[in-house]
This record gives sequence, structure tokens and C-alpha cells, in this order.
Amino acid sequence: MRGTALAAATMAGVLTLAGCAKDTGGGSSNNTAAAGSSGSSCVTAPKPPAAPAAATTSSSSGEKVDGSKLKVGLAFDIGGRGDASFNDAAAAGVDKAKSELGITTVSESTASPSESESAKQQRLEQMASQGLNPIIAVGFAYAPSVAAVAPKHPNTRFAIVDDDTIKLPNVTPLVFAEEQGSFLAGVAAVYKSKNCHIGFVGGVNTPLIQKFEAGYLQGARAVSNKVKIEDEYLTPAGDFSGFQDPAKGNVKAAAEINNGADVIYHAAGASGKGVFDAAKTSGKALAIGVDSDQYNQATVAADKDIILTSMMKRVDVAVFDFLQANAKGDLSVLPQRFDLKVDGVGYATSGGKVDDIKDVLDGYKAQIISGAIQVSDKPTK
Repeated sequence: MRGTALAAATMAGVLTLAGCAKDTGGGSSNNTAAAGSSGSSCVTAPKPPAAPAAATTSSSSGEKVDGSKLKVGLAFDIGGRGDASFNDAAAAGVDKAKSELGITTVSESTASPSESESAKQQRLEQMASQGLNPIIAVGFAYAPSVAAVAPKHPNTRFAIVDDDTIKLPNVTPLVFAEEQGSFLAGVAAVYKSKNCHIGFVGGVNTPLIQKFEAGYLQGARAVSNKVKIEDEYLTPAGDFSGFQDPAKGNVKAAAEINNGADVIYHAAGASGKGVFDAAKTSGKALAIGVDSDQYNQATVAADKDIILTSMMKRVDVAVFDFLQANAKGDLSVLPQRFDLKVDGVGYATSGGKVDDIKDVLDGYKAQIISGAIQVSDKPTK
């Protein structure tokens, strides 16, 4: 998601509501009222045409590649491995590369919430000096550091997630169409809202997180001309604590629920746990995760029964594909942007809470892939 600095994929994969009478969300009966159904009275748009078969293509070739000679450096954003979101998605991509490509050497390091730019540069410089190659910087916050360190190590391959401003031959951008996946999250929220009232909680008000917000708002409004939307951020641009403050996420989500929202989508990194907790405590709301398939994340397992789906920002796919391309010695195979067409973003189905609207979601997905629907990356209030 952010880059909180990400995501979705991550975020990610998470979704599925096989009808509220059949499934109340993992066995918790106090959330039945929020479960909704595919016949939600909030929906005012006609059902989209059915999606054609094989609307997406995998960005990975599936071929066997030997990556045993790679020595990988993984520089996490704040929250690091275990954030149940953006960083965990990156970690999952590296873990898959260990299993499928035979990579054995991986060095990980995590940024602190208030660390200086020099600390980020030192982290990357140390990795490069130790002979790690390639090095993956997880999040746009690393852009100045990658721009400073990469030219000093021209034979080291760098990748940076969520930034495409660095025009150096040894730097590969891994960027996503977060707005496309978030559009589907907005559709799911409306279809599952009992109150025709939904919410968004962003971590930090940056252009990147605004892409999540923009898609969500557009998707919701595409299926309903009467839906009411709560739309809030935890912190302003420059204050990255919004990605790691579950307490603040809880307060903000609780306020939206008290105002009537019964489905809340977060793009707030580790702060999303607070959003989930608020939905669970309310007994009348569902939540949508981000980046990773948060239904299956151990750190939010206590709240899995209220997780409707997750917007999957497949940082794991991008990281794995980057490592695979390095092992092959051919980075040209990577897509310029990880979007719906290459499964770079999407929605998760874990938990079964969107099974009954999967045809709807896939119909809109196909329209986005074909270009029939253009999703904006700038929010319209």
C-alpha cells in the first residue's frame, strides 16, 4: 500500500462473502448485520458484463531459474517484516525467491520512524559495500538515498518500490496501479454495506496514498449514486508515523463507524490493525485490508472474521519477478507498471466473504483491463 512506504496488493492476497445468511465472517455472529449481500439496496448501477476467461496474465514466466548466486539486500520501510502489510508483502516475495530460485543469502534491515536521510543512505551503502547484489529498497522514502548510493556502485543492481523518479541504468522502479485495485475495493464496499455508508482511512496524506483513496472513491461511486463516504487521513504529508500508529487508526475508524460507516478500507500500513480492531469492537462493521492478504496475516488474526477482503498490491510479485529477472540476467521482461493485467494489483478472496459478488468484481476488473473504465489516480471529493 503505500509504500508505506504500499501495500496492495500485498496489497498482498483477501476477500469473499458467500451471502450473509450463509457466512457471517469466520463464525462471529455479531457482525452479521454488516455482512450485506450482493443485492444491496445501495447499488444503483447495472451489473457489469461477465468477464472473459483469462482476463489477466502472470508477470512471471514460471520457468525454472537458478538464483543461488544472488546475494540479496532487503531494506524495509518503517514497520519492517511483521507489519502485516506492505513490508510483509516484500518479504513474501523474497521468501518465495528463496524457495523457488534457490537464493540462500539475504540481509534485511528496517528503517525507524524518525530516522534521518543519512541513516537510510548508510543502510544502502553498507549493503552495497558488503557485496549484496541486488538490493531492494522498500518504499518511496528511499528515493533520495537510492539516487545517492546507486551511482557509487554501478555494478550493483538496485530496485525501489513505489518510485520511478530515478533514471539510472542500475536502478529498477517497481511501481503499481494502486488505484485500479482500490476501485474494486470500493465496489465490494458498496455491495456489502447495509447502511450505504462506507469509509476510508489513509495513513499519510501523500500522492501515493491518494491513489488508493482515488480508486476507492471512484469504484464506490461507479456502483452507487447515493453512497455516503467518510474519508480521513491519520497524519499529513511528512509525518510518516501515520503508517505505524494502530491507536490512531483505531480512533479514526471508530469515529467513522460512529458516523454510520459499516465498511472501512484502510491504506495505512501497520496502523491498519487499529482499523480492524475498531470494526471488530463495534460489532457492526467490516473492514478491507491492503497490500497483503490480511485475512491470512498472523498479526491481525484476532480480527480476521471482520476482514471482508484486501486490496492486493502485489509487492511480493514485483520483488520475486525482479529477483528472477536478475537471476536470468534480463530485466527487460519486467512490466513498466504492475497493474490488473499482470496481477500486480487485485483483490483477495480468503474467508469467502465476496464469493457472491466475484462475478461483479471480475466484470469491473475486465472493463478496467480493456480500457473501458479509466481509473483516476487523483481523488475527487
